[in-house]
Amino acid sequence: MQQPNKLMPFYENVAFDRISNNVMVVNFGPQHPSAHGQLRLILELEGEKVIKATPDVGYLHRGMEKMAENMIYNEFLPTTDRMDYIAASSNNYGFALAVERLLGVDVPRRAKVIRTMLLELNRIISHLFWLATHALDVGAMSIFLYCFREREFAIDLIEDYCGARLTHSSVRIGGVPLDLPKDWIAKLKVFLEALPSQIELYEGILSENRIWRMRLENVGVVSAQMAKSWGLSGVMLRGSGIAWDIRKEEPYELYDELEFDVPVSESCDSYGRYLLYMEEMRQSIRILHQLIDKYKDTDTLLMCENTRYFSAPKEQIMTQNYSLMQHFVLVAQGMRPPVGEIYVPTESPKGELGFFICSRGEPYPYRVKMRTPSFFHTGVLQDLLPGHYLADVVTIIGNTNIVFGEIDR
Repeated sequence: MQQPNKLMPFYENVAFDRISNNVMVVNFGPQHPSAHGQLRLILELEGEKVIKATPDVGYLHRGMEKMAENMIYNEFLPTTDRMDYIAASSNNYGFALAVERLLGVDVPRRAKVIRTMLLELNRIISHLFWLATHALDVGAMSIFLYCFREREFAIDLIEDYCGARLTHSSVRIGGVPLDLPKDWIAKLKVFLEALPSQIELYEGILSENRIWRMRLENVGVVSAQMAKSWGLSGVMLRGSGIAWDIRKEEPYELYDELEFDVPVSESCDSYGRYLLYMEEMRQSIRILHQLIDKYKDTDTLLMCENTRYFSAPKEQIMTQNYSLMQHFVLVAQGMRPPVGEIYVPTESPKGELGFFICSRGEPYPYRVKMRTPSFFHTGVLQDLLPGHYLADVVTIIGNTNIVFGEIDR
């Protein structure tokens, strides 16, 4: 007797009844190198044209949101590194900001400057990685090497600050753990002076390259209506002609004091989004130059001084009995935020990264929910891919800039 196929219920939505009519079902991933993670796409093809695409996620699931509900707030912060691991500090900051808003505290100004510097450095690192891998997917090898060269210099700056290159844990709830090292600003200036000419080099190789333009122009067209319907954000939204950047619309840290532009493309295609990434790196350079000047005018305070939620400075812990006891309680038992709920969005390099936290006054959050941009940018593939050819699937996946660390949570 033939055993029933346990996988058949999943495939009921796949049109096997049309296979006889020259329709072929192809599994793209989850091990395909161009899937940018554990993405499995069930593609139905007529010849080489996609007529239906079904994204299948979950191969990397780690139960991260449930982990957050079983850790004290400070204990969970390093786990956020494992979401968008290409720009780990942006995850650290998003969670820290949500907890700070829940506590109702404000961080010292020098900590704000340092955190904004780290966020914009992360944006440059992420965009360089995107360009390198996207170009490699399309077939441009040299750009991969050039982008990783500049990216290493930026990662060196992150390493000089926090000692890590990939999973940074560079932010703390209530501020930052360290001041900028000696000569760090000078090294940052050297990097910022060299990067614009390298961006021009990337554009000189790609922007007018006829193969690059043929592979990207009019490919992966996302209309403004589709972008809003799917909840897209970041470059995926601005590439559809919608000028929305949370740094401008709902400013946090020092963004309301900084001068920078929000680039927008009306082409709605992959080529327009590529141009936006180039311009966004230039805007990050512009922001970092302004932050260097602001850093000089700040005092040395790096963490909140509210001892109800944060440990006292080390000098007090070593000399005052009450500060030592309070430090022991905060480390062993964790802070107890007030009862309430909060959702805080931030503009990560890939789009809107938001954290929802529900507190019942305990050291452990009652509920944590993460709103990550890559999840929505994967979902749109089922509307975006049909009508394109199989070769364009690789281009579109790379252009959406997804990372599965923040999809499978």
